[in-house]
Amino acid sequence: MSHPSLDDLKRRAKRRIPHFVWEYLDSGTGEDLAHQRNQTALDAVQMMPDVLGGEAELDMTSPLLGRDYALPFGIAPVGMSGLMWPGAEHMLARAAVEANIPFCLSSMATQAPEDMAGHLGENGWYQLYTPGDPDIRRDMIARARDAGFKVLVVTIDVPVASRRERQRRADIRQPAVITPRIALQCALRPRWSLLRLQRGMPTLASLAKYADVKSPRPGTDHIGYVLRTRPDWDYLKALRDEWDGPLVAKGVLDPAPAQRMVDMGVDALWVSNHGGRQLDAAPPAIEALPAVRDAVGPDVPLIFDSGVRSGTDILRALALGADFVMLGRAFHYGVAAFGAKGAAHVVQMLTDSMTCDMGQMGLTTPHAAKARLA
Repeated sequence: MSHPSLDDLKRRAKRRIPHFVWEYLDSGTGEDLAHQRNQTALDAVQMMPDVLGGEAELDMTSPLLGRDYALPFGIAPVGMSGLMWPGAEHMLARAAVEANIPFCLSSMATQAPEDMAGHLGENGWYQLYTPGDPDIRRDMIARARDAGFKVLVVTIDVPVASRRERQRRADIRQPAVITPRIALQCALRPRWSLLRLQRGMPTLASLAKYADVKSPRPGTDHIGYVLRTRPDWDYLKALRDEWDGPLVAKGVLDPAPAQRMVDMGVDALWVSNHGGRQLDAAPPAIEALPAVRDAVGPDVPLIFDSGVRSGTDILRALALGADFVMLGRAFHYGVAAFGAKGAAHVVQMLTDSMTCDMGQMGLTTPHAAKARLA
């Protein structure tokens, strides 16, 4: 009752984690304009209430990629997830299994895929940042498969690193450097720091195996960028050939290449502007969604993220063409605010919000939201 909205969780999270961690989680890129436009554009989507509809039984079941999930939303990948709260990846995976929603682990997380085996149930997705070395790519895919991940998500909207000026001002570096400024911020958050000391410094655990790879770009210390390449169509085809489960392309805004991806065997497209963290001039993801839907027709699964803060926003995205919605920051605000209980609280908060709005609009399923666009 004391934290009924995402803003409540954000305020508590900000008080519990060091400033540099907050800046990593909350920031976009540039002046945060794309980040802000995501929210503004979602707020502009209006839905029409219903009257005299009588009693209705709600069905939140959401089929996607061969699975029936209990709800039409899941947990999106966030790099360095365990930095936000120690043990975050395991907390989020367990919450996803309990709620029967997807949990997507980033290859930039602080847990390797094999560290997650036993926590995933049938709900694990793995997000791949594209390594340039084909042997490393195949090895990472095999590790994800062996750990029990069922869906591979390839990130296609990070051809180069963004500047993320707020993170630079916060002195965030990779590999981590504990400056006096960072040490002071940690001292001001003793609970986070104690748990962090018990678990050790967070690292990009998925990539540690490849740490001896030499950088093709002098001065590049971040192992993620040492390994990463700018994917092309041949790269996507290779992934399709190497992964025998559902394949999702994440980071679609332009409808022009969407059908070609589907023709190449991509099973679902993920409409996103990376939460406003890549190109500050990018359009709001919610405004790009209808055009992508028009480009691929009604039968191709579309997943959506960027700017989602409530069950109302989830229904807005479903109304404009999404089949499923993923949230990254929201769940990490939750675990930073309340640990494992925070992850479960976000699930409940979003579910309650959707249930209320569906009742207001006379909907029996969330996927019928399109009929109530104002």
